Amino acid sequence: MTPDQDERLLAQQFETIFTKYYSVVKYFALMLLKSEEDAKDITQDVFTKLWTKPELWTEVPNPTPYIYTLTKSTTLNFIKHKKVELAYQEKIIEKSLIDELFQSEDTLNPIYYKEAQLIIKLVLERLPEQRRMIFEMSRFKHMSNLEIAEKLNISKRTVEHHIYLTLLEMKKIIFFAFFLLFP
Repeated sequence: MTPDQDERLLAQQFETIFTKYYSVVKYFALMLLKSEEDAKDITQDVFTKLWTKPELWTEVPNPTPYIYTLTKSTTLNFIKHKKVELAYQEKIIEKSLIDELFQSEDTLNPIYYKEAQLIIKLVLERLPEQRRMIFEMSRFKHMSNLEIAEKLNISKRTVEHHIYLTLLEMKKIIFFAFFLLFP
């Protein structure tokens, strides 16, 4: 066979694999992600990997197990990346809330800082007990989310969710206070 014929044969084989497995891969990713758009992205990634590495599926009589494993690992990597991204966004929100208020070398900075501390204290007092306690453990006692989860006998995801909600609440209040302080 010529290289051109090999390429056409490979393209035909890939089209067969694509036709047979596309909806299965997409459904499997959708079951894990619960997002149509993310499932489409994962499906595209899986078939891109299959296309770029044909030796992985052309040399086996039944590619189904490999395709499922590839879909699962691609999806899990996507989920891990999303978790890292969410944690990073939370840290950015937390850090930027105070940092933006105090960027300039102003003699009023200590006053602004005390006002910001007061606002944070007031926001924490308004929170439900468990959410406040989780946030204080995380930010003031520097406990990890896993340590908090174990101590309170709740899931790590619940801890992350409470911290996220607290940061959103603080962001709203500080944003509002910022416009009151700097009309």
